[in-house]
Amino acid sequence: MPPRPICDAAAPQFTTGNIPMPNRATLLKILSAVLLFGSWEIAGRIPVSFAFPTFLESMEALYRMATDGTLWAAYAETLQPLIVGVAISAVLGITIGLWVGLSDFFNWLFSPIFIVMQAAPLAALIPLLVLAYGIGLTSKVLVVCIMAMPVIVLNTASAVRNTPESMKEMGRAFLASDLAIILKIVIPAASPVIFAGLRLGISAGFIGAILAELKITPTGVGDIITYSRSIADYPSMYAAIFSIILLAVLFLNLLEKTETVLFKGNQRGYVSD
Repeated sequence: MPPRPICDAAAPQFTTGNIPMPNRATLLKILSAVLLFGSWEIAGRIPVSFAFPTFLESMEALYRMATDGTLWAAYAETLQPLIVGVAISAVLGITIGLWVGLSDFFNWLFSPIFIVMQAAPLAALIPLLVLAYGIGLTSKVLVVCIMAMPVIVLNTASAVRNTPESMKEMGRAFLASDLAIILKIVIPAASPVIFAGLRLGISAGFIGAILAELKITPTGVGDIITYSRSIADYPSMYAAIFSIILLAVLFLNLLEKTETVLFKGNQRGYVSD
């Protein structure tokens, strides 16, 4: 009788009990959503406040705004400064972060600026931006950049500075150029922290976009929130807030999938595993 194989190659490699790891992650996300929305529904039915609608009432308002076109018209306004600001923050943030992480001169020059930007109270700066750039697209883009870029720069710089020297020395031993070391060693090694900074920065950018619409001019989703609050239409107000959170979550999940595709060697596990 031939010996039995030690392991079955077709069996899943990462499991907890009988549940494969990707399925477990999906189940946990679904459970988390059920707990959150169930708690929301219960809190609305108690109620904890007359201004706190139930989850179902908010979803009805969201469906109504989506079907009559109000929501899509609002996002046509909101997405303009958001997309432009996030794109500028991502490109400039990663580029400056690489310079800051690779050069002591750029570290001394730029790090204090972005630390101050991160600590500055944005609500107090918005009137100055309006005074300097008006109430148009430029001011809103700057608000998004001020919220998003410092996080991206500082995380990228920290990741680059903490790249193991042994890896860079190995590249030099194989006569790799400085550019090759940056592209093939430093960036892949730093990619988890860089993408973590991107996710945090983009989350801050979404907050900045809504804050700009609330503080500068009531347009887009910010206009729905402001107007619904003024007429005590709280289900519509919470529906608009829920929609921007949902969009941010979907975008961040897309960014995480992009990271997995680009850097397949840097797979993240679960702490409990």
